[in-house]
Amino acid sequence: VVTREQSENWKFPVVIKPYRNGRDLADIPRDAFIIDFFGLSEAEARNRFPGPFQHAFEHVKPERDLNNRPARRDRWWLFGEARATFRPALEGLPRFIATVKTAKHRFFQFLDGEVIPDSKLIAFAFSDAFALGVLSSRAHLAWCQASGSVLEDRPTYVIRSCFDPFPFPAATEAQQQVIRDLAERLDAHRKGAQDRGVTLTQMYNLLDKLRAGEAFTAKERELHGAAQTEILRQLHDELDGAVAQAYGWPADLPEPELLERLVALNRERAAEEARGLVRWLRPGYQAPAAAPAAAPLLTGEETPAEAPAGPAPEPRPWPKDLKDQLAALRDLLLASDRLWTLETLAAAFKSRGRYRESIQAHLDLLTDLGIIHTLRTGPEPRYHRPQTATA
Repeated sequence: VVTREQSENWKFPVVIKPYRNGRDLADIPRDAFIIDFFGLSEAEARNRFPGPFQHAFEHVKPERDLNNRPARRDRWWLFGEARATFRPALEGLPRFIATVKTAKHRFFQFLDGEVIPDSKLIAFAFSDAFALGVLSSRAHLAWCQASGSVLEDRPTYVIRSCFDPFPFPAATEAQQQVIRDLAERLDAHRKGAQDRGVTLTQMYNLLDKLRAGEAFTAKERELHGAAQTEILRQLHDELDGAVAQAYGWPADLPEPELLERLVALNRERAAEEARGLVRWLRPGYQAPAAAPAAAPLLTGEETPAEAPAGPAPEPRPWPKDLKDQLAALRDLLLASDRLWTLETLAAAFKSRGRYRESIQAHLDLLTDLGIIHTLRTGPEPRYHRPQTATA
């Protein structure tokens, strides 16, 4: 971690990135920066960026030499351990969404795409304010309050239970635009209040008292004026109403009923995915090999062809390298609209060894990564490439 002055002296902005942790988001940002040699070898970092490299050598390497984790010790010049799935997801995004992992108040905000998030932040690779609006809504806040964990007395956001199973509304484009506009206004309003010296923690402490009808102290009244908390409340109320409308539900549902409906919708989505319909949130990134946009969505009645059309393809050699095996299976599945079984896939390759067990393991991995879909109706699983998905 380095100061602005150090970063300006080195004049290497490409490897000096803004750095934010939980306190930076909730309170006053430290204006801290990080040396980030991601993608560079030790020699490349030393030869191209000598000033930052020497700083890291003197201040980072002695500590990393004592680290028990080989990845940290042997690649000491790298900032932490690169998230192989998250870095590519951020490529090309001018901003992304972040929330503090453990905090009294749950709020989501946009950060500049250049920011490196600390491990105490949960980052979401979305630049679309529609996603910010849904995450900031009462529906999502109730869900993550019920499904997250607690550290002492502070709620903790857990990706696997708070985000992964949360069902986004199947909003129309008009509904998405309303949510998008409100989320942009909410984000701009809070950033403006921060510029006036009010932290997000203070804003939401004030909002809680305002909703509860409690009187402000003299100091809180002053902060209330700077934060314009009444406008903050109105923006949240309008956003909650817009998201509820996108779900097709009343805006004033009691929280237990709201959670029951979300759980029921989660089950509906699971059944849809079993039939092959996946409602991608970023289809251009998550399913780039999906069929053209004009193709129909998979429904319960519409499925890919059950059997190959025409003669079976000439069996090709089964690669020896695991990476090449995975690529060969992926390419075969993504190049066809067919439904494949384990047997038909095995027949598409030839090998003297026992390779069918390897094919099954690769299919499971490709399914887990969302690259292919699995239909589990019928006597045996069938595999196919993703079809066009909704936003």
